[in-house]
Amino acid sequence: MQKIERPKSKQFMPEDAKRVFKGVVFDVYQWDQELFDGSKTTFEKIKRADTVVVIPILDDGRLLLTEQEQPGKEPFVGLPGGRVEEGEDVLETARRELLEETSYEASEYILWEAQQPVSKIDWAVYIFIGKGLRKVNSVNPDKGERNLLKPVTFDEFLDIAYTKEFDYTEVAIKLLEAKLNPAKREELRKLFSPK
Repeated sequence: MQKIERPKSKQFMPEDAKRVFKGVVFDVYQWDQELFDGSKTTFEKIKRADTVVVIPILDDGRLLLTEQEQPGKEPFVGLPGGRVEEGEDVLETARRELLEETSYEASEYILWEAQQPVSKIDWAVYIFIGKGLRKVNSVNPDKGERNLLKPVTFDEFLDIAYTKEFDYTEVAIKLLEAKLNPAKREELRKLFSPK
């Protein structure tokens, strides 16, 4: 199995940073940072479990999105995904989340993007494209989620990415590039093809 490197954060957090708060999702770390004039101040950074997003491609070329509801959050159009659990690698998470949220397994996973989108949060996001889908059981989302499957064409996906209901900024930025640049759109269309 291929080893997937974790992307580096845009802001360094020293080894001796102290955890000052442990939460359910977020932990807060602090450290003394020397400034350019020689004085010191306290820097702070949040840490959370990495997450995985999967863009599933059906055999007919449509992409499988989800219409999701979660307590305390406006309904949104999303993609299967979730947190990497302790002891799990990112590919295992992609497989698990795709199965739980869509009832499909993929025979091929392509890592499209891995990034740490926010410099003040030690948090990596891995975006996979899943191909060779096979339905294996019924949808089994987390207790705090309601999912309806929403198959869309490639062009519909590009359009949905600009709505306020779409909840993945990391993906939307790359789709905007494709919408504005015909060469990038064609490159992405090929990447998102079922074969």
